[in-house]
Parts: sequence; structure tokens; C-alpha cells
Amino acid sequence: MANKSTAAIYPSLEDRIVVVTGGASGIGAAIVEAFAMQRSQVVSLDIQDDAAKELNDRLGATEAKVPVYFRCDLTDIEALQSTIADIVERFPAIDVLVNNAGNDTRHSVDEVTSAYWDQLMAVNLKHQFFMAQGLAPAMRRAGGGSIINMSSISWAIPSTDLPVYVTAKAAIVGMTRALAHTFGGDNIRVNCVMPGAILTERQNRLWFTEEYKTKVLGRQALKRMILPDEVARLILFLASDDSSAITNQSYVIDGGWI
Repeated sequence: MANKSTAAIYPSLEDRIVVVTGGASGIGAAIVEAFAMQRSQVVSLDIQDDAAKELNDRLGATEAKVPVYFRCDLTDIEALQSTIADIVERFPAIDVLVNNAGNDTRHSVDEVTSAYWDQLMAVNLKHQFFMAQGLAPAMRRAGGGSIINMSSISWAIPSTDLPVYVTAKAAIVGMTRALAHTFGGDNIRVNCVMPGAILTERQNRLWFTEEYKTKVLGRQALKRMILPDEVARLILFLASDDSSAITNQSYVIDGGWI
């Protein structure tokens, strides 16, 4: 397994403007750090102010370009659109959007109410569309761009203990394909990443019991846990000019689970 010191460098990502949602922790923080180490100018959106500051402070002590942080509740579409306007005022041409934010809180079919359904769709699906819609004009001004939507293998397994989340993540694959054909004429590529069981701090704290880890490793071809920075490296490739002919695709990173 490669470490950060041996990971690929993408010259095309230097000075690119990269917007990452949910960038303060977990996979999102790994994505922010990976782009910052490529000398991209990252714009990170989250509501975890302390975690975002801690990440920025740590990156400020390295050769990375320090991200710009915007506090934004992505489930509030008016607030999201206002934040997009602020971002574009500062960075009129956007190169990359990573729609990372989501919430995989476990839930059963019986406990889902109409309000809970709407809440989970808002945090896992709706904002991805409106981020893409809002930043597409800024990508056109840049001459093109790359949108990377985060889905999950949960809908393909399928998982049974989080049905609304699974529904949202399946919908992201369809949305990706629709947007890829909608934006392709503007040289905006749209792809999707489908992670498996990724060993984030939150996952390890809430869900990754020894029993669950044994289940995961029993199903994966690779008999080790997949780390957030490994997901980030795939996203770097899809954002870079090295993947300039790739769009309309969904990439699985799950150690060979499916």
C-alpha cells in the first residue's frame, strides 16, 4: 500500500480551485488534505468549525496550500446557494467539485417517517444536485471542470440497515450519469466514487465492532481495512487532467467486496 510520500503528484492540479463538501472530517478531510498537498486551492464546506480549524492549522504547518473554510448547512438550500455566491465572488472560475458530505446513520424501515426520509435525502442527495447546478457556470468560465459525486457500495451489496441512505446513494449514480451528459458539451466531466467500508474515525467509533470488521474482511478480496487517504487518491486522479477523457462512470473502491 502506498503512503503519502510515494503517492502520485498531478501537476495539472496545482492552483486549481477545488470545492469539497463535508471537508472537516473523515473521508472529506482526507480529500481536502490530498488536494492541499497538490497545491490546489481548496474551498471546504462544513458545519464542524473546530475540526475544520484544526485541519487548516495542521496543513498550515506544511508545504500545503491552506484551504478556505466556509461554514454551510448543506441541507439548507438557500444557505447553500448563498455560500456558492460567496465562493464564486472570491473564485469566479471553479475547476473541481467533490460532493462528499453525507450521513450514514443506521435506521430501520419501521422507524422512517416522512420527515426523517426528507432529512436523510437532504443530507445525502439533494445538496449534491444543487452544488453541481450552482457551480456549473463557474466551471464553464474555467473552460471545463470535474465533478465527483460520492455514492457508496451500500446500494449494490445491498445493505439492509439503512434503507433511505441506500436509496439516496443509488440515486447519486443515476444523477451522475444525467449530469455527465448535460454538462459534457461544456467540457465538464461528472463521475461517481462508491466507497466500501472505509476506516474513518467516525466509522471506527460507531460501527466498526470486531464482529463487523470480521464480516467486512470476510467479504473483501483484500484482507485489510481501506483508509480515507486511499479514497482521496482516487478522487485526485478523477479531478486531474490524467482522467480528461473519463466521464459518466462510477468507480468502486472497496477492497474487492463487490
